[in-house]
Amino acid sequence: MKKVPRLAAPPPTGMFFQDDDPLDPPPPAAAAGGAAANGALVLKAQCEFPALGRGASWDKFAVLVDATAPSDVARAPLDLVTVLDVSGSMKGQKLQLVKRAMCFVIDQLGPADRRSVVAFSNSKATRRVTRLERMDAATGKAAAKQAVELLVPEGGTNIGAGLRVGALVLSSRRHRNAVAAVILLSDGRDHASLMPRNRAGNKNYERLLPPAFASAASRPGPIHTFGFGANHDPAAMHAVAAATGGTFSFVRDEAAVQDAFARCVGGLLSVAVQEARLAVSCLHRAVRVQEVRSGAYGSSVAADERSAFIEAGELYDGERRRFLVLVYVPRARAAESSTRLVKVTCTYRDAATGQAARAAAPAAVIQRPAELEHMPAPAIEVERERVRLAAAEGIAAACAAADGGQHAGAVRILDARLREVERSAPGEVGDDPTCEAIKEELRDLSAGVGDRHEYQKTGRACLLAGLSAHAQQRAAGVEVSTSSPATAGKDAAAGRAYLTPKMEEMVELSREKRGSTSQQLLRQDAIKQMKQDLTDDF
Repeated sequence: MKKVPRLAAPPPTGMFFQDDDPLDPPPPAAAAGGAAANGALVLKAQCEFPALGRGASWDKFAVLVDATAPSDVARAPLDLVTVLDVSGSMKGQKLQLVKRAMCFVIDQLGPADRRSVVAFSNSKATRRVTRLERMDAATGKAAAKQAVELLVPEGGTNIGAGLRVGALVLSSRRHRNAVAAVILLSDGRDHASLMPRNRAGNKNYERLLPPAFASAASRPGPIHTFGFGANHDPAAMHAVAAATGGTFSFVRDEAAVQDAFARCVGGLLSVAVQEARLAVSCLHRAVRVQEVRSGAYGSSVAADERSAFIEAGELYDGERRRFLVLVYVPRARAAESSTRLVKVTCTYRDAATGQAARAAAPAAVIQRPAELEHMPAPAIEVERERVRLAAAEGIAAACAAADGGQHAGAVRILDARLREVERSAPGEVGDDPTCEAIKEELRDLSAGVGDRHEYQKTGRACLLAGLSAHAQQRAAGVEVSTSSPATAGKDAAAGRAYLTPKMEEMVELSREKRGSTSQQLLRQDAIKQMKQDLTDDF
């Protein structure tokens, strides 16, 4: 007889769970090694132009700051809470696909990783299905899979209730792995949580967030959200992800939900750097920091404009973060042959060892000849970042226009951005991977915003998934099945520039598994049909 796993009941009101599995003792400091043993973060600073004439000054001269996490390094163990929608609309194939995807995720976790499942529908039915248990091969994985298979659809959709229970799992841990995250999946709209409207008349979706996730200082980890199918609330899912440092993905084709989870988990299981903080300091006495363009990552400029900081947070194995620092460059004196603009440093913690580390980039310096006969071409890397930022701004503007009913205007915005990309220095080359992916993305998004019905069905979710990927500089996007030539590769456009090798490996493994599972199901169906035919013959 199969042993039925005991479902974890919610704690009494005002109490905490505090029943998570213990962790392995940390290795001795000497055995763990320092950050150098795990590879070091690589930091670069590149100037927009290599030279300016001595008599010229420049407003908002761009310095590209590029941080790349080490590759193929030891990883930190993960605490993962999956908050799953099991409302009535999830019945049938939808829930079966999610169960299969969850079992795939369980198989990828190691014995030091821990996982908890929260199932939500209406308030009373929302519950913690399993406690935060270690995923050892002997018992943990089998019990986790069995608990997932017991999930049944019922009731309405209360995302807020699911997140509150998920937050409680993480905030009441007795022991803490170095990496923690929440995965939230829903196919519907939350009609139970009280969400007052702001001055613009839009729902305040951040009210869905539990207090533990309200500020970066107290947050136990990001919430990565997945809109499942065409009837979810993309604005709510995007807002929750954006407020917590997570990504929002739109699973347009429900059959591809496993691939979407695989991409996310591939990143979470390869966190290399944590608490990365970039510091920019001016070197020349008259250079000033005017602006930092850092997307979703917090940044600040000192009151005297002589320094700036960027909170880059966690980076996955081999993942890159690029930021534009715009500075004022003064005229040079007659004796100056070069101007030292800024120096960039980064303090961070190695995720696997917990050791503090520091990286520094060579100083950003430009030459100052007495005269420049011709202005040099801007650095292609800097132009590529400008193109990416402009495209992201266009997507945000198109989303605002379409939300306001200006669908033709949204199309014009995206088409104009596309033309700008095509005319840019990297875009004109024709084989720049980043620009080609952006072009494809803008074309796809433009096709989905012109019609109100299509926009409400899928267009808004596509725009918000693209915004999420660009803001976080992390692979997210629109997931479609690769089972047919017509859709093969279409899910890669928005996040192609951000996909890390580990994420890509996990997605490929998922597709492999999905393919073999599909073949197995087809064989089973064929056998059933043969048996039925034989029965009919008799």
